[in-house]
Amino acid sequence: MKAASGFDAGRAWRIRLLYSAAWWLAMPLVLLRLWRRGSKEPGYRQHVAERIGFYPPVAPALASRKFLWVHAVSVGETRAAEPLIAALLDAYPEHAVLLTHMTATGRATGQALFGKSPRVLQCFLPYDTGWMAGRFLRHFSPLVCVLMETEVWPNLIVQCARRKVPVVLANARLSERSLRRGKRFSTLMTEAASGMSCVGAQTEADAARLRQLGGDNVQVTGNLKFDVTPAPALLAVGAAMREQIGSRPVLLCASTRDGEEELILEALYKRSQDAAYANLLVIIVPRHPQRFDEVAAMATAKGLPPLRRTRLGGQPVPPQVKVLVGDSMGEMFAYYAACDVAFIGGSLLPMGGQNLIEAFAVGKPVLIGPHTFNFSDITEQAIAAGAAQRVSDVGQMLDTALQLLQAGPQRQAMGERAIHFAQLHRGATARTMALLAPFI
Repeated sequence: MKAASGFDAGRAWRIRLLYSAAWWLAMPLVLLRLWRRGSKEPGYRQHVAERIGFYPPVAPALASRKFLWVHAVSVGETRAAEPLIAALLDAYPEHAVLLTHMTATGRATGQALFGKSPRVLQCFLPYDTGWMAGRFLRHFSPLVCVLMETEVWPNLIVQCARRKVPVVLANARLSERSLRRGKRFSTLMTEAASGMSCVGAQTEADAARLRQLGGDNVQVTGNLKFDVTPAPALLAVGAAMREQIGSRPVLLCASTRDGEEELILEALYKRSQDAAYANLLVIIVPRHPQRFDEVAAMATAKGLPPLRRTRLGGQPVPPQVKVLVGDSMGEMFAYYAACDVAFIGGSLLPMGGQNLIEAFAVGKPVLIGPHTFNFSDITEQAIAAGAAQRVSDVGQMLDTALQLLQAGPQRQAMGERAIHFAQLHRGATARTMALLAPFI
């Protein structure tokens, strides 16, 4: 994309120099934080050298192939990239896909999705200094760089431009809040925009906001997450889980964030003596795996007997269990398949919400809290289509869920609208592939 008129390249270079210096000064603290985080998530203590630009030799089977590089920072982006990566592997059989991440959970998700593919290589992307980014590019020599959703790294994009590696921002989204934040760093953002070949935005509103940050070649391609289909094996796992639960009504609280579980458990405890809630099973799947233990302990402290999914085995869920903690990775579609109503976390507190689309793909009614600024367009469209319903707080969320659980025809109709909504928005993979074709 072209830089905006009046762009001062010298000023951008100076600011980027300060930005790089800040990275180098913070590096000891960054690595220390990484190691501490690894005490709860061992994946953060693995492959640490990759994060500073050192990689093992590429296996001979892949060394002769050109890499199509897709960067998916964490779990959500990796899941969204699944149909695109599958399409790239199918359309370009002589090439391989280099899939990079920043989080351990993102890498684990990529391993679950593509670990059996001999043409997908995974690693961590190094931190955003010019030297580290340069080492990464020299080592892998990718043919094209596809950044997923919101991942804009100034030094990385500059290094790609120097090596004539086209950069495409795919499945791009930009909230109003992120736009305001980006404008505070407008010089860095404008330089990064000038290094991008094109952008595929999720919606017209995202495209308009991206253009305000200096985007020139911005096209609306839609949301790749609508093209993600549940694997039959996961649906079978969900069906088996549901059989273990039995006839009890099930509310799934998916991708909950720190602070939300306490609100949910407290509200559930207050209703625990209400006969209408007596048989309800709540499945809580925290967004971050390091919090599995904490959420289970929290439920115990509230007097709501929990059971962890990984300890369920093949046994029925005991009737005294009020909370099932989803402490397994890569099973979100299974949890959706096992529930009757889904609440999507990250929305009770001002965290911006999470992806609603997986629940729609399984035909589940969705409840969403008041804070959805990261997914505002798709949320409002889903509410307008009758596939989702907004609640103002945790109490209303539980009460609305109970109403839906007691109203079979209404719940079924909402689920059918969810499936129709998901089907209506498919096709982003084909449009993104067309966007990438000139660069491969």
